[in-house]
Amino acid sequence: MLLTLVIVYLLITIAIGLVAARRVKNTTDFAIAGRHLPLFMIVTTTFATWFGSETVLGIPAKFIEGGLNSVVEDPFGAGTCLILVGLFFAGKLYRMTLLTISDYYRERFGRTVEVACSLIIMLSYLGWVSAQVTALGLVFNLLSGGAVSIPMGMTIGVVSILAYTLFGGMWSVAVTDFIQMIILVVGLAVIAVFAGNMAGGAGRVIDFATSRDLFKFWPEPNFHDMVFFFAAAITMMLGSIPQQDVFQRVMSANGVKAATRGPVIGGVAYILFAFVPMFLVASALLIMPEQTAALLKDDPQKVLPTLVLEKMPFVMQVFFFGALLSAIKSTASATLLAPSVTFTENIWR
Repeated sequence: MLLTLVIVYLLITIAIGLVAARRVKNTTDFAIAGRHLPLFMIVTTTFATWFGSETVLGIPAKFIEGGLNSVVEDPFGAGTCLILVGLFFAGKLYRMTLLTISDYYRERFGRTVEVACSLIIMLSYLGWVSAQVTALGLVFNLLSGGAVSIPMGMTIGVVSILAYTLFGGMWSVAVTDFIQMIILVVGLAVIAVFAGNMAGGAGRVIDFATSRDLFKFWPEPNFHDMVFFFAAAITMMLGSIPQQDVFQRVMSANGVKAATRGPVIGGVAYILFAFVPMFLVASALLIMPEQTAALLKDDPQKVLPTLVLEKMPFVMQVFFFGALLSAIKSTASATLLAPSVTFTENIWR
């Protein structure tokens, strides 16, 4: 039954994406939604793009292992990147009316730099796309009880995303992101409340995290720890600023205010809401301590799916997997669209 609902959800998102694709009349519509997206859609598509499988399945495991200090790169560095883009870069870039970030490199440095940077940008998405596709395969494998292999699940997931992304570009991505963000936020919030109650209340979960010193953020005052902390922080904080997915959302705005405020609001929301999956894994350690500890050691990405499938009622399972699929699909569509637009606009043409 759960797998059936997931398939229905995929079909609905495909239909919505294809309807949105009817707005695409030219390259500008496909690449940056014709520069027509209002502020709320810039916020939702920015948030949904960055809140992917790693935020739901990966970051919580790192949090349990090393506390907030171990997740400084993501969500803190990643969220701060979006804030910096909105504060210092979005306004100036928006006024240049470009389609891709590599267009700026061409105007500023010439064709050679444009092509070189485009290739680097495209390659940088391989790992991110792979993570989302693998997570899709895992979801289908878990929901089918192993009947659908991970490779087959990956294929199903990719086809469902390409079905609307290839036709509607940024319009389809933005509209589906808006819907998927609502499902993601509502779903994870409901699951967090339910898991907190199962663990004995939110206060008990927070006390448990405090007792394990998981809220420690700053590194030890020695050269080694401080250098590694700083390096982890700036990897995404600065390294993701000149990326096509961020630039695409800035340029899709319907005005300078939306272009500058959208990434800031999206970045703040991302940092804050990333605490929800961390709370869920901490709750799992109280609800099923031995099983969670074993999963954290062997396969951390299965902790939350296992908690939901084995300890929660069917309704909660629907909420969770709806939220998880929304997170994965929104990020996957963005990471497929960004390099494809870069290739077409800056290398193929």
